[in-house]
Formats: sequence, structure tokens, C-alpha cells
Amino acid sequence: MTPTVPIQPSFDDLGVPLSEVTFVVVDLETTGSTAESEITEIGAVKVCGGDVIGEFQTLVRPVSPIPPMIQVLTGITPQLVASAPPIDVALPSFDQFSAGAVLVAHNARFDVGFLRRGYEQLGLAWRGPAVVDTVALARTALLRDEVPNCKLGTLARYFRSTTEPNHRALSDARATVDVLHGLLERVGNLGVATLEDLTEFAVKVSPDRRAKRVWATAVPEAAGVYSFYTDSTDADGHRRREVLYVGKSNNLRRRVRSYFTASETRGRIHEMVRVATGVDFVTCATDLEAEVRELRMIESRAPRYNRRSKNQRRLVWLRLTDEAFPRLSIVTRVPDGATVFGPFRNREGAEEAALTLYDAFKVRRCSTRLSARKPSASCALAEMGRCVAPCELGEGAERYGEVADALRDSWTSDVRPVLRSVRGRLRRLVEQERYEEAGVIAGRLSGYYRASLRHHRLRSLAAVPQLIAAVESARGWDIHVIRYGRLAAATAAPSALARSAAEEAAASAETVLRPAGGLPAGSVEEAERIAAWLEQPGVRLIETDGDWAWPVHAGVAEGALALELLGPELARVPRVPGHDDARPAERDGRSGYVRPA
Repeated sequence: MTPTVPIQPSFDDLGVPLSEVTFVVVDLETTGSTAESEITEIGAVKVCGGDVIGEFQTLVRPVSPIPPMIQVLTGITPQLVASAPPIDVALPSFDQFSAGAVLVAHNARFDVGFLRRGYEQLGLAWRGPAVVDTVALARTALLRDEVPNCKLGTLARYFRSTTEPNHRALSDARATVDVLHGLLERVGNLGVATLEDLTEFAVKVSPDRRAKRVWATAVPEAAGVYSFYTDSTDADGHRRREVLYVGKSNNLRRRVRSYFTASETRGRIHEMVRVATGVDFVTCATDLEAEVRELRMIESRAPRYNRRSKNQRRLVWLRLTDEAFPRLSIVTRVPDGATVFGPFRNREGAEEAALTLYDAFKVRRCSTRLSARKPSASCALAEMGRCVAPCELGEGAERYGEVADALRDSWTSDVRPVLRSVRGRLRRLVEQERYEEAGVIAGRLSGYYRASLRHHRLRSLAAVPQLIAAVESARGWDIHVIRYGRLAAATAAPSALARSAAEEAAASAETVLRPAGGLPAGSVEEAERIAAWLEQPGVRLIETDGDWAWPVHAGVAEGALALELLGPELARVPRVPGHDDARPAERDGRSGYVRPA
């Protein structure tokens, strides 16, 4: 890692000096404050470096009548605007006058809102200029004992404006210019020297936070992982470094810099930046490598300000126990050789899946360890026909092995028996118009189906000893070596060198041993990120050692889930010509089948 603590920022990092910024201070008079109100006058003053370099003023003839109260307040009457240009003439003229400038307004939300709405109505392209609100700026820069409020008239008197606001657009714009210059002089003493500083100051970005912006100057504009840290000294006098936050980006400098600007609004991150004493970074060859490194760093360092991905190993599985009459059990660890299904993010998800399996297969729900030689009393579920009652031995015990095998097959090869298990029940509920109950059952089965797809997605990738794949990017080709579902190497190379780069990456890749339990060698979250990358359009397989494939009936055709749940009589799902309904749709990039390179 390379610490980014530069001594002095570059001119690019300082931003645009306020003395070089062209401001257009604008004020509007309107027929009201609603969305249906119209503009009746536009006044604007263009200033740069403290000098006035242009003015713009025009009345606007509205379509709707001007309310009497507005006439009294502004002095703008129907007779006054009768010969004025309409909005489709006035607004394009203002657009030319203000092009390329920073807009300034007193209560900018009002004026800019009317301007944007007018642009949209006329089909003009809104340029998205930077906007400075003198109300927000005054509330941040001035103390309560200096001014009783932040009205334009109050501020104009405080800064001794040469123009008195009178609810006419140009006069109010001129007064706002004097207020702006007074505020700029005030905040200049607080370290605000650039347009970026001014924007951040208006939303109360502290000077200390702005000062830390120089940390980003040594960070490259490349993909990678960054980490904020704090240095401290423990009781024994030893220096201690704690990682506070880890993130990734395809442009490290831009992302790190954003933490010190007004665009960062998260309270926890504000606190983190205040505590931090520096930033480290690691550049990565590809975006996927940055994603994976971020996950690994979060897992190993457990930064206190990261919320996601901190508990990547805290997952649960369904397991079929190893005993005479196996039962479903929820476990947090997968022993080698065990038959498991999952993973699930929480125990509730595993319990919902178990309920689905109890409906599909008459496996026992009791937790008692049953003897294969000594019978015991059955429970109410056996009387209801919901369990084959192996506890009684006899026919139930003889059939139980077939039931357990069918459940295992649904995990390993064919999900359709589970999906079809409640067809009769769903049909009855639909016919009886008990749609809420049917929705609960269908929702549970849909959740199980998603868990099954996730199960096979991870298992198929974890079973491949080595897979080398590439995708075209701005760097040429992004190449990855994946072993047992773990990223073992990453590189980027131009097209002419892609093959040799792939061979070098494979030769120098991390050694990854086959994991136990058929799980990915890395975390589940890492394997899912890798699978998502492999499944995106344009990825080409360069080499595979082993088969990357799903069972044929691990999923169903796209859009055919309702057909499996309800049957053809009720589902009425149109079949896709040339496709088997039980085969995952290869065209949508989510099938488990290896696409040709």
C-alpha cells in the first residue's frame, strides 16, 4: 500500500479561483409560486472578478392573468406586459446571456425551478450550471446576532447595497450582486478561495474536511481499492494503525476526492473523514480485481465504518443428517462430504426453504434420533399424511430411503419435483379465489427456486480447478484466472498480447487447494461477484480445466416458473419455440452452461 499524504496540492486540485468565475445573478418575477405560475420578468447581472460585465432585463407576457396581489407587490400590470415578448422569445435570449456562467439567486430553488420548468416546456436543453444560493450561503457565513433573518432586503442593508430591492427583477438582481460580493469577502477570510470551496461551504462542509482533499492528489486515476485509516499510540507508546473504511472504484482519485466535497452526505462517513488521518490505496489491473480485493480487505480488517460484507462467512445451510432416517437440519458449517443445500443469508430463509421441502417430500420433522431396530410412536403429522412415519418401522421405514434420495436429487440435479409438489393445492386455492394464501405458497416456492439457482451457480464454479476468461475493455482485455471459485490472478493486456498475458497470469497465479464440502475456495460473496462477471455479455473463455456446467433441470425456461407451479391448465404461459420448458434459458446469460469461447 502507498500512503497518500502529499505535501502540497497541484493547481488542478485547488479548483477554479473565485476571481476567475463568471457569475450570472438572476431574479425572476412571476404570477405566483405554484407549478402553474408563469414568469413575468427576468433580470440578470453578469459579474466576474468583482466587475459588472453585462446586464439583462426583459418583461415577459404571460398567458394567464396576473393576480391583483402580484400587481400590487411588483407593480407589473397587464398593460405593462401587453407588448412584452412571450416566454418562448425571452427565455432563449436569457439562455444565450447566461451560457457558461455560474447561476446565483436569492432562494435559488425558486428561480432555478422556474427556469428549468420553462426550459423543459420550450424543449431547450438545460445546461446544468453550478448554482449558488445566497440564502444558504448567508445562513452558513453569518451569525444570528449579525442579521435577524436572511431576507434580501435585510442582507442588502447589512452589506450596504447601492440598490434597494423593490420586487422588480433587475433591481433585485443588482442588490443580490452586492450581497454576493459581501458574502464572498466574508467567506474568503474562512479559507474559501475557489468555486468548489464555495459550493461546499454553502452546504456546511467544514474547513477541516475540505483541507483533507489534498490526500487525493497522489491517488491515480485507475481502478483499485482505497482505505481510510487513523494512526494512534497505545498505552505502551507503540504506533497503531486502524483501518476505518474500505472501498473500491474504477477511478480512485475521483472517488477519494468526493469524500471531501458536498456530494458526500452520509453522516457516518462525515464522522469517518473527521477521524481519519490518511488514505492508502492499492491499484488493480481490472475492475473485478478491485471488487474482490475490497471484499477480502473488509473481511480481514473489519473496518468499523463499513456496513456491507463484514460478515461474509455468517451464512447457513440446510443439511440432510447422516443417520438411519435422515432429517433436515440448519447448520452454519459444512462438514466435508455432507449433503447440504444453500447458502442462505439468515436462518429465516433456511426455515422457509425447509417448509417448502416438507411440502414436497414426506421427510420427518422431529429432532429425535430414531432407531432402525426399535419402533416408537408416531406423531400427528403421520396421521395427517404429512410424514411416512419411519419411527414405526414397517412400510414407512422401507420407503424412507427413497424419500430421502428424492430430496437429495432435488438438490443435486432436478428442481422440478419441488416446484410441482403443490400444484393441486395451488389449483384449489385459485379456484376458491383464496389468492392471498396461494400467493404465500407461490412466494415461498419462488424463494426456494432462487435459492436453488444460487446453490448450483456456486457449486458449478467451485468445482472447476481452473478457468481462464477475458472480456474486452478500455484497457484492451481484462483477463482473470479463477480456481475453485476464487480469483487467483488478474491482468489487463492489449489484444496483441492477450494470449501471452493469460499464460503468464496462469503461471504466476495463486495456488488454490480444493475446498471441502464443495464450496468456493474464497467467500461466497466473492464467488458470486466472479459468477456475475463471467455471465455478462462479451466474456470469452480461454481455458477450462474441468466442466463449468449446471444440471439440465437445475432451472426452468425463462418465464416458465408459473407453468411449473400451476401446470399448463392454469398457468397459460406461452412456450418458447425450440426450447424445452425444463431447460434454463441460455440466451439470458444466466444459465449454468458454459458458452463457447
